[in-house]
Amino acid sequence: MTDPHQLLRDRFGFSEFRPGQADVIGHLLAGRSAAAVFPTGAGKSLCYQLPALTLPGLTLVVSPLIALMKDQIDRLKARAIAAERLDSTLGAAELAAVMSAVRGGQVKLLYVAPERFNNERFRAAIRRVRVSLFAVDEAHCISEWGHNFRPDFLKLARFAKQCRAERVLALTATATPQVIADVCRGLDIAPGFAVRTGFYRPNLTLLMTPITAVDRDTTLLDRLRSRPAGPAIVYVTLQRTAKEVAMQLAEAGFPARPYHAGMEDDERAAVQEGFAASERAIVVATIAFGMGIDKANIRYVYHYNLPKSLENLSQEIGRAGRDGLPSTCETFVCPGDLNALENFAYGDTPGPESVRGFVREVFALGEEFDVSLYDVSAAHDIRQLVVRTLLAYLELDGYLEEGTPFFSRYQFRPLATPAEILAKFDGERREFLGRLLPQAEKARTWFHIDVDRAVGTTGAPRARIVRALDYLHEQRLLEVKAEGVRSRFRRLKLPADPDAVARILHERTLQREAREIARLNQVLELAAHDGCQAARLGEHFGESLGRMCGHCSWCLGGRRPALLLGRLAVTIDASIWRRAAALRAEQPSPLADPRAFARFLCGLTSPKLSRSRLSSNALFGVFAQVPFGEVLERTQAG
Repeated sequence: MTDPHQLLRDRFGFSEFRPGQADVIGHLLAGRSAAAVFPTGAGKSLCYQLPALTLPGLTLVVSPLIALMKDQIDRLKARAIAAERLDSTLGAAELAAVMSAVRGGQVKLLYVAPERFNNERFRAAIRRVRVSLFAVDEAHCISEWGHNFRPDFLKLARFAKQCRAERVLALTATATPQVIADVCRGLDIAPGFAVRTGFYRPNLTLLMTPITAVDRDTTLLDRLRSRPAGPAIVYVTLQRTAKEVAMQLAEAGFPARPYHAGMEDDERAAVQEGFAASERAIVVATIAFGMGIDKANIRYVYHYNLPKSLENLSQEIGRAGRDGLPSTCETFVCPGDLNALENFAYGDTPGPESVRGFVREVFALGEEFDVSLYDVSAAHDIRQLVVRTLLAYLELDGYLEEGTPFFSRYQFRPLATPAEILAKFDGERREFLGRLLPQAEKARTWFHIDVDRAVGTTGAPRARIVRALDYLHEQRLLEVKAEGVRSRFRRLKLPADPDAVARILHERTLQREAREIARLNQVLELAAHDGCQAARLGEHFGESLGRMCGHCSWCLGGRRPALLLGRLAVTIDASIWRRAAALRAEQPSPLADPRAFARFLCGLTSPKLSRSRLSSNALFGVFAQVPFGEVLERTQAG
C-alpha cells in the first residue's frame, strides 16, 4: 500500500495533513468505516480522494451538490486522477460512456447524486463493481434531527449494503452530537471512529446586531463603506430580496450582483466565476450560493436576514477567511424576519385529512404502480417534497419499494425530414421507426409523443421506444425533451389499519415542523446569549472552547447581552376575519381544513390554492404579519 504522506505530497501537493485528516484516512485504510465532522473548508474531500488512489476498487461519492461534483472532478483530472460523475446534466451517450469506464475499472472516483440510486439499472451495474469506499457528503441530510433532512439520504445505508461496500465514510460540516450519533447509527459506523475537529476559528469575528427592517439597508451600506473593501457575501431569504438589495448596493457604487435559484444557469455561473476572480466583488444571495465555492479570501459574510438555524449560520460564516486572515461575519437580527422564516416550516406541514387521503390512495393502487408526484401533490394538497418524504417513510417502514422513475411523455423537434430519418435505417429498425414516428402529435414547433400509447400501438416495449428517441437525439436527427416524470413503486405489504399509518405520518410532519421552529429560536437565543457567543456556538456542536473568544458581539460589547427587538403586535381584524370566513364557506374544497385556511390567510401557497387561483384573491396573505400559530389557533377554533 502506498504511503499516505507520499501520496499527499506527490498527488495533491500538500506537505502535511490538516487536523483530523490523517485519523480518518487511517481508519479507512485499515478497513474501518468512519465519519469526518470538519468545519467548512477544512479538507473533508481529501479524506476520500486520497484513499481512492490506494484502495483496489471504486470509491463511490454521494453528493447532492452538482456544482461541487464538477469543481472537484475538474481538479482531480488536472492531477491525472480518474474521476467521473453521473448527474442530470449529462446526456444518454455521456452516461453510457461513464458507466462503461466504471465497469472497465478505468474510474477511481465516481460522484453521484442520492437520487441516482432510484435507478434500477444503476443499482444493478454498481452491484457488479467492487466498491471499496462508499462516501456520503452532506451526511447530516440522513438525520431527521438534522437541519437539512432529505428523504433520499435515508436509503443510502441500505444501498451501501446492496453494493457490498467494504467501508463507509460520512462527511459533514454542520452536525450536533445528536445528529452525528444518528448518522453513525444509520450507516453502521462505530461511534469511536467519528473524527471531530475544532469548530472554533479564531480569525472570524462573530457579530450579532439587533436591528429594525427600516434601518437595515442603511446599516449595511454603512458597514460596507466603513470597512476595508474585500470579497463579501450578503445572505438573504427570498429571491426578490436578493435582487432588491443587490440593486441598492450597485446604485451606491458597490460591485454587487444577485444570485438565486430563479436565475438562468449561465447567469448564475457568470456571477460565481466573477466573484471567484474578484478582490472586492459582493454577491447578494440566497443560501443556494456558496456550496463548493473554493475562495479562500472572502473577508465578509453578512446575514441580511436571519439564518433559519445555527447549522445554516455556521455553514455560511464558514465560507469566510479560509486563508486564515481576519474576516467579519455579521448577522442582522431583525424581528420582521421571523414570520417569513417560520412560514417555511409551517407551509410544508399538510393537514391530517390530506395525509389520510394520500395513504388511502397509495394503498389502493395495486401491487405494481407508478404515480406523478405532481398529480399526488395536487390531489391531496401536499407539497411535492413532502410527498416524496412520506413515500420514503413508507418505503423505510417496509410498505413500498421504489423503482426507477420514468418519463411518460416525450417531445421532439425534427432536425431532418421523416424520409431522411428513415433512410438512415434498414429492415426491421426502419419498419419500427416508421410505426413510431407517426404516433407523435404536432403542436406549433414540437411534436408530442405519449410513450404508453405508443407501446400499445407499436407493440414495442417502453425501453425500446425510449432508446430509439435517445439514439435519434444523439445522432442529431431529433431534438428530444422528456417530461411528465413518474415514480414507480412495488407494494410489499398492506397495513392492517391505513388510518393509523396516516396518523403516524402526520405526527412525523408535525415533529419536523416543531424542530424547524426550535432551530430558528436557537438563533435568537444565541443573539441574546449572556456570554461569549463563539463559545456558545461551539457548545451547540459539541465543542468546549473553555474561554472567551474576545471577538464576538458579547466580548466586544462590554460583556453585556444584546437586547433583542420584539415583534410588532398585529391583531386579527374582526371585519376582515368575517370576510375570510365567508370566502371559506364559498370555497370549502381548498379552505375547509384549518391548516389550509391558515396558510391562505398568511400568504403561503399550496397545490390546491394555486389550482383554485385563490392565491390571487385579495384576502390571500391578509394576515401575513400575524404569527402563523396565532392564525392557526383561530382557524381551528372556527
